[in-house]
Amino acid sequence: MPVEGPHGWLVIDKPLGLSSNRVVDLVRCGVRTKVGHAGTLDPLATGVLPIALGRATKTIAYAMKGRKCYRFRIRWGIARVGGDCEGEIVEECGSRPSREAIEATLPGFTGTILQVPPVYSAIKVGGRRAYALARGAAPVELAARPVQIFRLRLIATPDRDHADCEALVGKGTYVRALVCDLAAALGTFAHVVELRRLSVGRFIEKQAIAPDSLAGRWHSLAALGYLLPIETALDDIPALVLTRAEAARLRCGQTVVPSNLGGRADPDWPEGSAVAAWHDQVLIALARIENGGLRPMRVINR
Repeated sequence: MPVEGPHGWLVIDKPLGLSSNRVVDLVRCGVRTKVGHAGTLDPLATGVLPIALGRATKTIAYAMKGRKCYRFRIRWGIARVGGDCEGEIVEECGSRPSREAIEATLPGFTGTILQVPPVYSAIKVGGRRAYALARGAAPVELAARPVQIFRLRLIATPDRDHADCEALVGKGTYVRALVCDLAAALGTFAHVVELRRLSVGRFIEKQAIAPDSLAGRWHSLAALGYLLPIETALDDIPALVLTRAEAARLRCGQTVVPSNLGGRADPDWPEGSAVAAWHDQVLIALARIENGGLRPMRVINR
């Protein structure tokens, strides 16, 4: 029987040219445990890719809800299929926006906006990925959906053809679509030539490790400081400390009414809120507030 692998999070600095799934496969070959990632990065993108190991895979959904920060370079005047430098050119024009025009337009793309995702994306349409359908004979039509952009700023304009920007966005936001929409508002075309993710929730660039540096070190991830705790992905979720008896019931899948809720949910935790349940300084479960009690959603057996 294989030895049980580690449990926690690795922050990988995804290199150019590798898909997120390929990175997961590389990690899976090095550890003997379940592996998953929190948020797809295109092969042409680099940067922070949180990888969940073992029991941490139960918290992936919460990690993916975290805000994501991207730095990207825009190439003005050329539109390409898919919105990045890999696709064929579909439109060109000689118009190039000034720095002043770019800065004046960016505020209109902050807050909650409607965005049509790129046809070459991982969104599922009828059970199939949009990029798979886009490569086939049938055209793909994706509906606009609301996304959140918390911050969008211009960093530099290295020349008249390019602009460097940084964006802090919510789940489901596509930088490639944002750039195309921004170009349209500026009366030109554009595509992304460089894209780097700087953070996903609490996972940041400073923690990121190059995949090559892990070779031969898979059994020393914790000792080297590479393995982050399971609860790292849950820093934005309220914590609730349970008694031994309450923790035992929750571990068995039973709903409990914790004594420190006084028989009802905290007014700051509305019905349906997610809560991290702890006992003896150990995360034991992810639970949901229901009818004044806690219903377990993901039990973290340790």
